[in-house]
Amino acid sequence: MINIVITGCSSGIGLETALYLKERMVKVYPTARKLDDVAKLKELGFEDAQYLDICDYKSIKDVIKYVLEKDGKIDVWFNNAGYGQIGALEDIETDLVRKQFETNVFGLHEATKEVLKVMRKQGYGKIIQHSSVLGLVSLPFRGAYNASKYAVEGLTDTLRLELAKTEIYPILLNTGPVESKFRENAIATLDAIDYSHSHHKEYYERAKSGRSKKVPFSLPASSVAEVVHKIILSDKPKPRYYITKATYILGFAKRVLSTSLLDKLLLKV
Repeated sequence: MINIVITGCSSGIGLETALYLKERMVKVYPTARKLDDVAKLKELGFEDAQYLDICDYKSIKDVIKYVLEKDGKIDVWFNNAGYGQIGALEDIETDLVRKQFETNVFGLHEATKEVLKVMRKQGYGKIIQHSSVLGLVSLPFRGAYNASKYAVEGLTDTLRLELAKTEIYPILLNTGPVESKFRENAIATLDAIDYSHSHHKEYYERAKSGRSKKVPFSLPASSVAEVVHKIILSDKPKPRYYITKATYILGFAKRVLSTSLLDKLLLKV
């Protein structure tokens, strides 16, 4: 049976992917950084659910050790854990940018590096990196998150070249708007910003009130789960998968429009 380790399964995409794959005879090792969420996963029938905080490097090694003791292999590793710090760059303290990178980039890199040791020994494997449409284009007030996903793109593109002569496949998911708690959690990050005298105070107040623009082309979290399942079943997965119409539109625009025209489009999103 194919197995997969998924980080960030407390809710949203991680949880929906775990549930989707479990129904399709994939051995799922879901993980979460809060023990209460690990307990909830066990209640849902994931008896192998484990604690993993992507910023706690020991927990990454502990999960890998656990899976190897149970199965002797790791077929697929899905680096899904992450969050979005929002706010204008001029208002975000450097420590907040550093914290964003600790989770979305450094933790992802540590997990990738550790699971690669296993996949090198077994001679195969798939590492799915959850990037974003904002790893392709940037939006205002998402600077820290944009930068973290651009970094994920760079790391994964490089890793793919370094593993070109192996049967280990690094794969990028460029996910657009998906129904989950991601947006709600992102808005909560505004509490870390003192915007009382910001030039962008109106934006912050609108965001906090929930009066932000409605996000078009949103899909359910199961849309990501379906792509992950497709990757699992593929002998030679593609290096990159676009998810949601928004990703296709903006990815195409990035390729064909001048920077000035692309900026005008992105300011309307």
